[in-house]
Amino acid sequence: MVQRLHAGPDHMTGAAASAPGSRPWQRYTRGQRLARFAAWLAAVAVLVWSAGTLDIHWPFVLDAPRQAGDLLGRMLPPEWPFFAQVIGPMVETINIATLGTLLGAALSVPVALMAAQNTTLNAATLWAARVVVVASRSVNELVWALLFGVVFGPGAMAGMVAVGVSSVGFVSKLVAEGIEEVDGGQVEAIAATGASRGQVLIYAVLPQVLPTIIGVLTFRWDINIRQSSIIGLVGAGGIGITLNNEMNSFAWANVTVILIAIFAVVMASEWVSAQLRRRVT
Repeated sequence: MVQRLHAGPDHMTGAAASAPGSRPWQRYTRGQRLARFAAWLAAVAVLVWSAGTLDIHWPFVLDAPRQAGDLLGRMLPPEWPFFAQVIGPMVETINIATLGTLLGAALSVPVALMAAQNTTLNAATLWAARVVVVASRSVNELVWALLFGVVFGPGAMAGMVAVGVSSVGFVSKLVAEGIEEVDGGQVEAIAATGASRGQVLIYAVLPQVLPTIIGVLTFRWDINIRQSSIIGLVGAGGIGITLNNEMNSFAWANVTVILIAIFAVVMASEWVSAQLRRRVT
């Protein structure tokens, strides 16, 4: 009898759950499903329209595998004796990346202080700093290299300045975010001693944000190694000039040696960057 009393409600609950006319649970309503389907349909339509505007020459696309195989056959085996001519431009590429990163650091710290809401002077400096950040990030490093190539002439100087200016947006944005997250208690303690605004920045803000600055600059240096390998294509010094010359000469076996050298340097810079960031953070 007790078993029946306990089993009764469960039985009734199961019967109610499976009663005719009950509707199964659905994640989206019918209107939401229609809206999602319309969104997917619109996305596919935009994708098809975008592909149609590219003016793709399909015979070239179909012939691409054969052309890739032919190019690979020309690139292999690498012309290893050419490696001696790669060392000098590769060292110049590393120097461009390193000096450009240091230039970017010198330009980025003031911009970051003005771009952070807790250290900027006023709304005008905040707006101006963020315009600088956006301008630096929105222009590709190749475009900066072309512009500074006109100013300084072709060579490593144009590449170094291009790398430095293109680093400002990246470094300033991340450092400004780090400045906005500093401990306000330390800032207030230094300010309470009668310290000036500059002294507060030096003794309260910069010590807290210094690990962030070092970590960001190390990561940016790693990125700049790769960028410095490319900007030479527009005459901004480094291995890119050698790469461009060999490609224009159709010396594909030499191009393979250059690509291997770039790969090795980028891998080494990646390892060095990871080690430095691990020690700092």
